[in-house]
Amino acid sequence: MPELPEVETVRRGLAPAMEGAVIAHAAVNRPDLRWPFPADMAARLTGARVTALRRRSKYILADLDRGETLLIHLGMSGRMTVSGQTVGVFHHAHPAPAKHDHVVLDMDNGARVTFNDARRFGAMDLFASAGGHWLLDDLGPEPLGNAFDEPGLVAALRGRNTPVKAALLDQRVVAGLGNIYVCEALHRAGINPRRKAGRVGPARAAALVPIIRAVLSEAIAAGGSSLRDHRQADGALGYFQHVFNAYGREGAPCPTPDCPGHIRRIVQSGRSTFYCPRCQR
Repeated sequence: MPELPEVETVRRGLAPAMEGAVIAHAAVNRPDLRWPFPADMAARLTGARVTALRRRSKYILADLDRGETLLIHLGMSGRMTVSGQTVGVFHHAHPAPAKHDHVVLDMDNGARVTFNDARRFGAMDLFASAGGHWLLDDLGPEPLGNAFDEPGLVAALRGRNTPVKAALLDQRVVAGLGNIYVCEALHRAGINPRRKAGRVGPARAAALVPIIRAVLSEAIAAGGSSLRDHRQADGALGYFQHVFNAYGREGAPCPTPDCPGHIRRIVQSGRSTFYCPRCQR
């Protein structure tokens, strides 16, 4: 499932086509994805201007001038791509409709935004911009925002009896982190993913904050990680997977300088964890 860097990469790719533009025509080609689309979604979107395109955790939020916000979740295989928009001297023509093009937004600037989702684990919803949405209500701080800081993370981990990896995957502790980037952050921090969160000392917990920010920022700059389905809005692959230190590198030498260890894979809560047992304590 796309994590924060992949979703932010898609948001940045969509912004030039969507922000400030009017949805001239919205086509909704099926009644549901992960759950049913809201009533009259096509009519509620058609004619609305996108005033801002934001991200919260792993969700893209398109604020509309009608007082509603379109929530978009990519799910396991969802892709949002832009066609028909002139970028520099290049022009991307609209492709032929594809089997899994479930929602198509034709913008008044000539761009077409298509939500394609082969497995249909993605979702779209509309909610009042002045209110809230149940998927967003209990989310923790954004890891790239000012609300995510050293004292806050130290307090959030204190006394927790769950493994530190599970604690960092808890979206109430920090929003947007997933399996890949928690593995990478813990490897850089030298923290064993099995260590109880409450037994990570304050100094080591505090040091995780800039490390998490650095890992996420580098991944965004690389266009995210394309392991299976992720594509940027222009269809290009991300390439952060080529510089993973731990994730997916079972049996490979640990890249930490002077560490003689090798990356090991274990399963935690049904998910693969990759770490070095020699330098992660």
